[in-house]
Amino acid sequence: MSSGWNGNKKRGIGFKYAWRGILTVTKTERNMKYHLIIATIVLVCSMIMQISRVEWAIVLLVIGLVLTMEMINTSLEKAMDHLSPDIHPTVGMVKDIAAGAVLIAALLSVIIGLMIFIPKLVAFF
Repeated sequence: MSSGWNGNKKRGIGFKYAWRGILTVTKTERNMKYHLIIATIVLVCSMIMQISRVEWAIVLLVIGLVLTMEMINTSLEKAMDHLSPDIHPTVGMVKDIAAGAVLIAALLSVIIGLMIFIPKLVAFF
């Protein structure tokens, strides 16, 4: 029978690996860096424009969606490259589909951003 300490230790190790994964993708993937720069700009604009709590929730969810999709895309790309180092049509298809998922999330985030920020900009001017 394991003690509570061992269970907590295992959970801590999981967070360690998760943070390592986040740092790795942030350091190594150009698109993740772009997403993080844009997210930072959106967060600053959100503070300046004093968006509502509901708008904050939506903005944070959409940012989380895009960053998560980029990490899933990167994971699939790395796995496919490892499993099939040579060019293979199916591997290309899997990678294209994953990239398409990121694109959909990014386009959705732009649409939502426009819906939230355009009325505030119009009211400002």
